[in-house]
Amino acid sequence: MKWSAAGLATCAVAVALGTAGCSFTSSSAPSSSPPTAPASTASGGTGTTGTTESSQGATLAQVAAGSVDLVSEQGLAGTEAAGTGIVLTPDGIVLTNNHVINGATSLTGVDIGNGHSYTASVIGYDRSHDLALVRLHGASGLATLSLAPGARVSVGDAVTALGNAGGRGGQPARASGSVTALDQQIVATDEAGGSSEQLTGLIQVDAPIQAGDSGGPLVNATGQVIGIDTAASVGYHFSTTPTQGFAIPAAQAQSTADAIEAGRASATVHLGATAWLGVAVETAGQGAGGGAGGGGGGGAGGGDVAGATIAQVVPGSPAAGLGLASGDVITALGGAPVADPNGLTALMDRHHPGDTVTLAWTDAFGQSQSASLQLGSGPAG
Repeated sequence: MKWSAAGLATCAVAVALGTAGCSFTSSSAPSSSPPTAPASTASGGTGTTGTTESSQGATLAQVAAGSVDLVSEQGLAGTEAAGTGIVLTPDGIVLTNNHVINGATSLTGVDIGNGHSYTASVIGYDRSHDLALVRLHGASGLATLSLAPGARVSVGDAVTALGNAGGRGGQPARASGSVTALDQQIVATDEAGGSSEQLTGLIQVDAPIQAGDSGGPLVNATGQVIGIDTAASVGYHFSTTPTQGFAIPAAQAQSTADAIEAGRASATVHLGATAWLGVAVETAGQGAGGGAGGGGGGGAGGGDVAGATIAQVVPGSPAAGLGLASGDVITALGGAPVADPNGLTALMDRHHPGDTVTLAWTDAFGQSQSASLQLGSGPAG
């Protein structure tokens, strides 16, 4: 089970130090071209290139200076998570993965360029594309990175992933490899809960990306940021080979970042603070503490009712104020049906703290209940 706004969100502790909370399965769309030798390579490569190791190292150092180490305290889960961000503006707007900030009750960013630490807050996020924007408060004059949405990416291209590997902090680690496939998709599932997301259109690489690299830049041999590191085998469980990593293409990342920065909410883009019920939920039929899964039967006492089963309730939360309890199955929010934790999360993303909504649930005795409540402000993402 997982604490979150609605209950669940994708990989809230995907890079939680000392934990492995997410699993990934992947499926491939056939690549349009077979592997070819790269025209140029990262430092240590063997392709033909006019770029020297020293100049390439300097380029990667410039990329690193536009990065941020992110650490989120996840008070409800009792964990600390680490990730990476890309500085987009001198005053501290940073792009990262949604799963890096998901579940955060406080967020800190350390700018690599100047070494300063800043408190941070979430501007907005897109759960379906695993992207988020955060703001470093009080920042100015930061080194920035530009994404390269127009850069050509081909199978066989040399790439380097930079990031806060293992959550160690300091200068970003570098993981070199090559593009092995394009237009890939993975399903990311929170093993401790019932939430999952399908990420599509990804760049697949064989660079040894690690937990903590998430949100960092994937650069080509000329230093262009062609993607955002988003998933890797270290700390996760894949149905694929141990060396596969994935990145969100720069074009998708740029589009999402632009929408959030411009304040354009949509069916997938949520702006501002995350609304909160104050429950941990799982797929109906799992039983308290059960694993993740698709929509199913009823929870404890819920019969065959579809919905999101409450596993725990936070004392003093809006849900607690209604008298909700473990084993109750949430069946509707704001008049819209809830089929499973994913559905509840999607409905909650339409709302903001302070909104009043009608909640429907089936209690442990099989009785249907309904009441209005005001949503609180909860962990990010």
